[in-house]
Amino acid sequence: MTGRQKKILSLFIKVAIVIFAFWFIYHKLVANKNLHDFSTLLKGIPQLEIIIVIGVVVLLMFVNWFLEAGKWKYLMSHIEPIGFYRAIESVFCGLTLAIFTPNRLGEYGGRVFFLSPRRRIVGIVAMSVGSIGQLVLTNIFGAVAACFFVYRFIPIDRVLFIALVFFAVIFCLFFLIFYFNIRWLNGILLSFRFTRKYKKFYSILARYRKRELFKIITYCFARYLVFSSQYFILFIWLVPGLHYGDIIMMTCLLFLVQSALPSLDLFDVGIRSVTAVELFKHVTDQHVAVIACTASIWLINIIIPAILGTYFVFKLNFFGNFKSN
Repeated sequence: MTGRQKKILSLFIKVAIVIFAFWFIYHKLVANKNLHDFSTLLKGIPQLEIIIVIGVVVLLMFVNWFLEAGKWKYLMSHIEPIGFYRAIESVFCGLTLAIFTPNRLGEYGGRVFFLSPRRRIVGIVAMSVGSIGQLVLTNIFGAVAACFFVYRFIPIDRVLFIALVFFAVIFCLFFLIFYFNIRWLNGILLSFRFTRKYKKFYSILARYRKRELFKIITYCFARYLVFSSQYFILFIWLVPGLHYGDIIMMTCLLFLVQSALPSLDLFDVGIRSVTAVELFKHVTDQHVAVIACTASIWLINIIIPAILGTYFVFKLNFFGNFKSN
């Protein structure tokens, strides 16, 4: 294609993505009864208090995604150094594409199309390292929370409980050992003839040293604390009588279950709400409040960033001609 044809096609794709994203978002927001329940819960609460609490949760949303941008920038230091602002652009753009793609696959495309064409597949591999780090923490904290949950709410033989704790420890150690030795994955892929010819794409796995992996998982841990705090703040605010430890335990379990379920970001609110109700019913009967809190965090963490990301969609670079910032 000529340069002009590429520009026209690129613009058409970008406009289509933005229109599609807004249509999905609008359709879901209009049909979302849970957000209406959330607004109902706020009636009778002083407006200043609402502004302060919601403002803090929204601020934490930006902290969360800025941390993710910092992690993405660090991950790319081995491949194609990018500035922090470009990292922010690519992260928010990825969130826009993620809302209508299964298991957030669009998030990969939204980020790597900010890279030069030769670095895009390697960029996907690098991004997967950060995703694995986040998954490791989700599984570790979730496994610990599951042990506490079983101990408190499920009658079980003492020997079986000790076996469960032992399995949870092995489970956590497996994830930690695998993550901090992720270069082993490079060696495993090299052992197969079929994958060996693609080693230029995944050989980046061998470059991450333990010190660098520790820094990456530190970013992941900071993010985990931030979005856990969002749940903690809203549940303490809107669901009276909950103990702090119960909120932390159920939130960790909620993240664990969510990570194991295939989902579409835009419809993930339904899965989150059902999961949250099933978990929190052990500690509260305020089911409407639980669903409302979950839906509001979905709105703040997914929908608002996706709307902001539509601006950055127009900076996507489908056909190359990459210009360094």
